[in-house]
This record gives sequence, C-alpha cells and structure tokens, in this order.
Amino acid sequence: MITLPRLGVDPLAFPDVESALREPDGLLAFGGDLSRERLLAAYARGIFPWFSPGQPILWWSPDPRLVFHTAAMHVPRRLRRWLRGCTWSIRVDTAFGEVIDACAAPRDADGGTWITPAMRDAYVSLHESGDAHSVEVRDGDELVGGIYGVSIGRMFFGESMFSRRDHASKVALLALAHGLAAMGMPLLDAQVSSPHLFTLGGTEMPRRTFSSEVKRLATLPAPAAGWRSGFAGLVPATLAGPGVAPET
Repeated sequence: MITLPRLGVDPLAFPDVESALREPDGLLAFGGDLSRERLLAAYARGIFPWFSPGQPILWWSPDPRLVFHTAAMHVPRRLRRWLRGCTWSIRVDTAFGEVIDACAAPRDADGGTWITPAMRDAYVSLHESGDAHSVEVRDGDELVGGIYGVSIGRMFFGESMFSRRDHASKVALLALAHGLAAMGMPLLDAQVSSPHLFTLGGTEMPRRTFSSEVKRLATLPAPAAGWRSGFAGLVPATLAGPGVAPET
C-alpha cells in the first residue's frame, strides 16, 4: 500500500523532494489546491501537479529530471533545412487560452487528458498574473503549434505542447529555448524523459542537482526588459542558424 503525505492548509508546506516515491517515479504528495501561491511554491521547489479526472491533486518530483540547456539546443540536419524554408510566424502570449485548450485536447483512443478544467483555470490565472506564458506557432491565421509553462525568476518550467502540423511543436519548443537563452534564462524544465525530446537536446539531470539549480535560478530577478524581449523578430529560419549546437 502506498502511503503519501497529504498537503494541509499552508500553501508553502511541501515534503522534501527526496522523500518522493521511486515507483511511481517522483510521486510526492496529494491534496491541497491549485492556488497561485501553492503552485509557485511547488515549482520553486521543483514540484509540479499532475493528475487525472477523478483523482485527488497529485504532486510530483521525478528523478532524474529532463531539462534543456537553452543555449545548446540540438537541431537535426533535416529539421534545420526545413526551418530555413518555413514561413510560419512565432508569437508570444497572444493566445494562451487557445494553446492550453489545444494541449488539453484528447490524444488517445479513450479521450483522456490530464489538463482538467480546474488545471486549465489555474494556469490561465497564472498567465493573467504574469507567471505563465505561451509560445504560439501560426501558419497565416491558423494556430498550428504551441507550448506553455511557468516562469519564476530566471527559471522556466515547461508544462505541455501540441502540434497540428509536422514539426509545429518542435518550432514552438526551439523558439521558447531561443527566447529564454536571449533573456539569460539557461534552463528549461521538461519534467519527464521521452525519445522525442532527446532528439532536440534534452538531457537528464539528477533530482538533487535540478533542485539546487531551481533554487538558484528561481531566486534571481526576472529579465528586466520583460518576457517578450527575447523573442523580438524571431522567425523559424532563425532557429536553424547560429546559436544552436552543431549536429553530432
């Protein structure tokens, strides 16, 4: 039987991440709420909520953690060539609700999604308070891809991304990393490993190291020029040029 700590009324109180379960990997606690104060306190400790409809709120801190070093993204040769001819546009924080709704759309046969209405409302509220952001990829007026997540200090925590066209989510992720690097934000949290993310330069970081980096980066002042400053003039062709690690 799994015994988990239950979160109480104090939104700042979380168990030590090193007490998280090994199986399922990173399950730390349950309960609490999705208030702004609690969510930001969780992210600042390297903890995130993830649960399905009908479950209590579950809090996670897996080990290892998948991260991107934003100035060292990997762009495979074929994708690099494709990006140079791509005419899509990249926007920031112009359609946060549309992005999270697209991420919440069912992707499996049973129609399941972990982005519940309560989760959606919580992250839309974070966006309205300036704590959550989205990157949108458009083909003309059509939203074809995007990504959203939470920003604290100089740390960004990716939450989910979607793609309605081939490569659209890759463009969104690479654009996010490019903008973060330009703003002096060196680390992008991608939570858990997947083969797809490894192809773009994702690396696994031990939880203890990740927690230390989050503590350091989240306490630094946010970019003085504002969130959109790192994305000015950004187009897909830029993502194929200098500033990304060469293919090995």
